Amino acid sequence: MPILGVIASQNRPRTFTVDYLVIAGGGGSQTGDRSGGGGAGGFRSTVTATGGGGALETALTLAPSTNYTVTIGAGGAIDTNGQNSIFDTKTSTGGGKGSTSGAGSIGGSGGGGSLYNSAGGAETTNQGFAGGGGVTDLATYGASGGGGGAGSVGQNGTGPLSGGKGGNGGSGVATSITGSSVSNGGGGAGTSDCTGGNGTAVAGGGTINTPGSVNTGGGAGGTTPGGSSGSAGGSGVVILRYPDSRTITFGAGVTGTESAASGGYKRATITAAGSGNTVSWS
Repeated sequence: MPILGVIASQNRPRTFTVDYLVIAGGGGSQTGDRSGGGGAGGFRSTVTATGGGGALETALTLAPSTNYTVTIGAGGAIDTNGQNSIFDTKTSTGGGKGSTSGAGSIGGSGGGGSLYNSAGGAETTNQGFAGGGGVTDLATYGASGGGGGAGSVGQNGTGPLSGGKGGNGGSGVATSITGSSVSNGGGGAGTSDCTGGNGTAVAGGGTINTPGSVNTGGGAGGTTPGGSSGSAGGSGVVILRYPDSRTITFGAGVTGTESAASGGYKRATITAAGSGNTVSWS
C-alpha cells in the first residue's frame, strides 16, 4: 500500500457512532365481542423523539468488522402480545394485546381493556403509553378502550350515558432518522355498539377488525359488536443511521436496505431478522 494510503488507514477512526430506532411488534386483539385495541410495540430512538415521552436515548459506539445482533419482532397474533425487537444492547418490548373479557395486557404500550369496566394495560417506561379502559353503563351496552401508542395513552371507551364511543388508539411518534419525518407506533382502535361509533387509529395502528401495519409496530384494531375474529399487530422495524464512510453488511436471515449517502449519513432499514441474526460494518 502507498505510504499515504497507510497513513489514511491509520488515521481512520476505529469506532463510529450509530443512531437507532428500534420498534417492537404491536399487540394483537382478542376474538370475541368488542375487543380493546392492541398496544403499539415499544419504541426506542436516539433521533427527534422517543417513546413514552422520555428523553432521547444515547447513540451507540460500535466497531467495524464486528457482528451485532438484530431481531425484528413479529406483530402479536390474535390474542397475543407482540414480540420484542432488538439491536445490540437495546430491546424494545412487544405491545400488549387488547381484551374482550378483562384488562388489556402489559406491553411496550398497553392493550385496551374490554367493555366490562376493565382497565387498559400498563406500558413499559420510556417505550410507550398505557391502553385505555373499557366501560359498560347500560346493561350490555358499552365500549372497549383503545390500545396505547408510543406517543400517547389509548383513550377510554365511553358508554351510552357518556356519548358511547370506542376509545381511540394512542398516537405514534414522528422521527426523522430516515431523513424525513415519519410516524410509527400507533395503538389500535377500540369498539362500541353505541351511537358514538368506533375509535380511530393512526401511525400504523389498526382500525376495527384490521391488523396493525407491517413494520410500524402498530397495534391491532378491536373487534365488532357481537363478536368477530381478532386481528394481528404490525411487525416491528429497526432503522440505523451511521457515517457515510461506513457500509453495512446484512447477515444471513436479515432483510434490509442501505440508503445512498445523504447529509453525511447512510441509513439501514431492517424489516425482517430472526433471533440470533447479525449485521456488521466495514
